[in-house]
Amino acid sequence: MRGHPLTGTISAHATAAGSTWLDRRILGRIRRSVDSAPVRFVLWDGFEIEPASQRAIATIHFKNRLALLSWAWNPDLNFGETYMSGAVEISGDFGALLDAIYRALPPKPRRWPAFGRANDARAARDNVHHHYDLGNEFYRLWLDREMVYTCAYFPTPQSTLDEAQVAKMDLVCRKLHLAPGERVIEAGCGWGALALFMARHYGVTVTAFNVSTEQIAYARARACRLGLSSRVAFVEDDYRNAVGACDAFVSLGMLEHVGLQDYPTLGRVINRTLTATGRGLLHFIGRDRPAPLNPWITRRIFPGAYPPVLREVFERVLEPADLSVLDVENLRLHYAATLEHWLQRFEDASTHVAGQFDAAFVRAWRLYLAGARVAFTTGSMQLFQVLFARSGNNAIPWVRVSGL
Repeated sequence: MRGHPLTGTISAHATAAGSTWLDRRILGRIRRSVDSAPVRFVLWDGFEIEPASQRAIATIHFKNRLALLSWAWNPDLNFGETYMSGAVEISGDFGALLDAIYRALPPKPRRWPAFGRANDARAARDNVHHHYDLGNEFYRLWLDREMVYTCAYFPTPQSTLDEAQVAKMDLVCRKLHLAPGERVIEAGCGWGALALFMARHYGVTVTAFNVSTEQIAYARARACRLGLSSRVAFVEDDYRNAVGACDAFVSLGMLEHVGLQDYPTLGRVINRTLTATGRGLLHFIGRDRPAPLNPWITRRIFPGAYPPVLREVFERVLEPADLSVLDVENLRLHYAATLEHWLQRFEDASTHVAGQFDAAFVRAWRLYLAGARVAFTTGSMQLFQVLFARSGNNAIPWVRVSGL
């Protein structure tokens, strides 16, 4: 599977004799760890534990002893590993199961996360290749028509995904108060939708950076078709190498991939490129308190990622560059709605995806999308938009943009 190896998973075919008293004791301990969740647990020989006081909304079926022991050893990692490989089967309402488990788990202890390795230019390129270079055709199956892979903005709950992604891009432009003729630097541009939208609808020129070869090629081809190649430059390079001056600096969905150790580097890039009257906007997944990303997500989906708390962004990116925060908005429920649309589209295309990749890949991405939706609905993840400007710059909005 290109860019997404599934080696080292816990096999669904490992042999297992009938369950022992120890197996059942371990299952009971797993059950008690999520005691309020109305979930049935079943072992490979049919032994089961029903919810204490509610009707089960779903069933978790361990196919073998190795899968059971892996949950006892490291459930945060091996819930995903065993489901992905088929060593654990889940029947019933998958989304309701994940929601119930998230809500039943005890709060993680408050702790400062250990610093991982720095996401230098090579690590960043490897991480991007792992996730974003799975092929444009794969993402085209379930994203909106603009190919926007970040949180949408739903003006009403009835808005379609296509409408909401356009509304999100317009929201960003209005927050930045873009004016014709201004220069914009975009760090991490995906398939180019925002850069093209800014140039087409707000009359700006854009230099957009991305290290994904496939995304850059797609963006350049689209700019050519739209006649915008002279106003939008898609640069296949790391954001660290951005040069020149800009009136607006924008980054959607990149900060969580920068890595905590490299936040000061991002701040220096903004500081050296933003004009005296410039504005900037960071749109990113975050948390209310520091915690490492789920280990399965780190291994299988987003290596090197870290969702920050606001304090870390302020202290490490903005404050050293003497940048003032103008506005902070949390679009958590908008991301939950976005993921609900993505998940439904992914499920509709799952047979095609399995043909492109395999069944394990489908289960992995189903778990990622469904789990991410629940993380936003339960409040363990946030989606922040932070608007900022130079300290002392008075060329800033007098009031919040109407409708924000």
